[in-house]
Amino acid sequence: MQIPRLHPDTIDQVKQQADIVDVVSEHVVLRKRGKDYLGLCPFHEEKTPSFSVSPTKQMYYCFGCQEGGNAIKFLMEVGKRSFSEVVLDLARRYQVPVQTLEPEQRQELQRQLSQREQLYEILAVTASFYQHALRQSQGHLALEYLKSERRLLEETIQQFQLGYAPAGWETLYKYLIEQKGYSVKLVEQAGLIVLRKSGGGYYDRFRDRLMIPIHDIQGRVIGFGGRTLSDEQPKYLNSPETELFDKSKTLFALDKARDAISKQDRAVVVEGYFDAIALYANGIHNAVASLGTALSLDQVRLLLRYTESKQIVLNFDADNAGTTAAERAIGSIASLAYQGQVQLRILNLPDGKDADEFLKVTGEPKKYQELLANAPLWLDWQIQQTLVNQDLKQADQFQKVAQQMVKLLSNLEDPNTRTHYIQECAQLLSPSDDRLVPLLVENLQTQIKKLNRPSSKGIGKNQLQPTLPVGTEGKLLEQAEALLLRIYLHFPEYRQAIIDTLEERDLLFSLSHHRFLWQHILEIERKSGGQPDQLISLLQDHSIKFPAEIAHLFHLDEKTQQEILRSPLVIRAAAASMERVMWEKNRRYYLKEYKKLDPSTDPERWNSCKQNFYDAERRIRELDEQRQFAFLDVI
Repeated sequence: MQIPRLHPDTIDQVKQQADIVDVVSEHVVLRKRGKDYLGLCPFHEEKTPSFSVSPTKQMYYCFGCQEGGNAIKFLMEVGKRSFSEVVLDLARRYQVPVQTLEPEQRQELQRQLSQREQLYEILAVTASFYQHALRQSQGHLALEYLKSERRLLEETIQQFQLGYAPAGWETLYKYLIEQKGYSVKLVEQAGLIVLRKSGGGYYDRFRDRLMIPIHDIQGRVIGFGGRTLSDEQPKYLNSPETELFDKSKTLFALDKARDAISKQDRAVVVEGYFDAIALYANGIHNAVASLGTALSLDQVRLLLRYTESKQIVLNFDADNAGTTAAERAIGSIASLAYQGQVQLRILNLPDGKDADEFLKVTGEPKKYQELLANAPLWLDWQIQQTLVNQDLKQADQFQKVAQQMVKLLSNLEDPNTRTHYIQECAQLLSPSDDRLVPLLVENLQTQIKKLNRPSSKGIGKNQLQPTLPVGTEGKLLEQAEALLLRIYLHFPEYRQAIIDTLEERDLLFSLSHHRFLWQHILEIERKSGGQPDQLISLLQDHSIKFPAEIAHLFHLDEKTQQEILRSPLVIRAAAASMERVMWEKNRRYYLKEYKKLDPSTDPERWNSCKQNFYDAERRIRELDEQRQFAFLDVI
């Protein structure tokens, strides 16, 4: 059978995903030698190992017979197989979706490859244009900003090819198209000009901005970041997604940092361009910036190629925005961290400073290096974050902190590590009374066990049973919705909290009789101007319209009244129960789809369903925690 021509995107993904050590070790016994691996060459007879494998370069080389290459070439040579056969096998192994080219597409591919080279050329010429503009009179303020405000030396400005985009609407447009003769379409595809909404021509995307070129790992310009020199918003403007630039797969300054990351066996990720530039200017060359987005798995995998210990330190700002960014970054790579595939640490600098500010104020790169070396593991940092602005003497805040701790610890696979952190969390929850620590340890262990996490090894047929028995959703939904409506009717002070909770979770009343009542509530409040004391009486005036199923909501028995005295917790638990029913339906749907699919014929859809199933499982566990910590027997 003839193997179809593979799409270059498939080949690129296989090259990114395939690990040279993983591939070669199946054919050669490798032993660690420094940062590389050494073994007996499979291509010629030898008694002394001269076959070297470099995980940082993703290459092999034999000093005896001079054979060398990447993972694909190794399998081609060792198995005497074709390029396409090897790539297909690796694609299946690393679950890379396979795209092929029909014969008529091949000519188009050649055209596209030629087009990519032209895009690289246009972006390189543009970077030179911006650099030149920085040295002209119009770029004086930008240059002064770099030297005075950012305190950058001329050497650093040149190393990072910093420049200036003139203020005119068509300055770059005229230079590239009228003077250089490049195609308008190609300049647009490079993300440098924008079509006017009126359709009457184009204008420069970047105007009156300090320009920071973004390079790929080979050092080629693939995009730009532009910082405003005025009050214009946004403060930073990045190139759009293009054929060359995908910000979720790119790290600023990685082309300059990769050797230092490998040498120091540690990668530092900062938020801003100038944080990375400032660190580099101060002799700290192993730092990259995340281009203003949450750190993605693709970006993490890029970094892991250059550090043997898999150590990544996130040095984001210590303000609210920086903390949120760190939490988002952790969320996207937490599964790797829990499995030990990445040693993730978090560095918050003193007084909430970012790296650039810290170095300006202290002038002590060594102090930064010391803080970097002592940065806490991500889990220690997250545990401390649960305590920020929380008063453990308040029952609801204590429960919130405990709930968040259980959520974090439930993902730990190693029992010894889990025991260590349970003990630590128990001590944090009882800072002034050690006698309570054993009881808190027991409580935390019990809560973690109740979460019943699925196996991390994959979905097994015996593990794919519903977490909520079929037929119980209706009862759960009835109880949860009724509680929220009863609180809303009888306790005006909690009405806004209910509305906020429903909006935040994007929830609606699902049962027809509850939806009927809710619509009447909203209508009456709108007509009466939201007078809280009159709601029940106004509703009772319309009671002839109401179904019998909601009549009991207008009255409180003793048990229900006691339950509602803890309204904030009840609201949280009820909303969590409503959301849980929704996720349970999603879970069953993806489970059904997953069972129907064949991973060999539709791997992309199969993987998507499996991931969606796990996401639903994870969310259901989170919601069960929220319900559990409210101590509600009725939900």
